[in-house]
This record gives sequence, structure tokens and C-alpha cells, in this order.
Amino acid sequence: MEAFYLAIMAAGVAGYLGVEAGAMTAPFASFASGCDIKGNVSVDSHERIYHMPGQEYYEATKISPRYGERWFCSEAEARAAGWRRARR
Repeated sequence: MEAFYLAIMAAGVAGYLGVEAGAMTAPFASFASGCDIKGNVSVDSHERIYHMPGQEYYEATKISPRYGERWFCSEAEARAAGWRRARR
């Protein structure tokens, strides 16, 4: 349910800024459509790691597209893009 409200907020922000969902960059478009896998770039190692809902650091993980972080809609999509699953 939280993902639903976040998607509504993202769509509202996009509308406020005058941007259509189709014109949004991939990280934001995925978020707006309700995809809930977080693709995070490690500050220390620069490793690309994805976090699934329910994993230990999922809630604490923040996505910053300016650092190359993004949202994914499936594990297959994340792996195909070269990201690995978080260990915890």
C-alpha cells in the first residue's frame, strides 16, 4: 500500500512540474508506475546493489538518481542491468 501512495505522490510532483509520466527518465518513470525494487549504488565500493521489499536495509535505502540509483520492476530487470541482490 505504501508503494501506491508513493506512486501517487510522484505522479503529483510530475504533474506539478508539468512533466508527463512518459517523458520522465527511467528511474522516475519506474517509481511512478509502482515498481518497488530499489537499485542503490554503494558509497564505498560503487557496487550496484538492489534491495527487495522486506530485506533488512530496504526501508533505510534512499534512491538518488543523480548518483545512478534507480527503481526496478523485477529482479530479472535488475540483474539484466548488471545489479546484484543485497545479501540481507
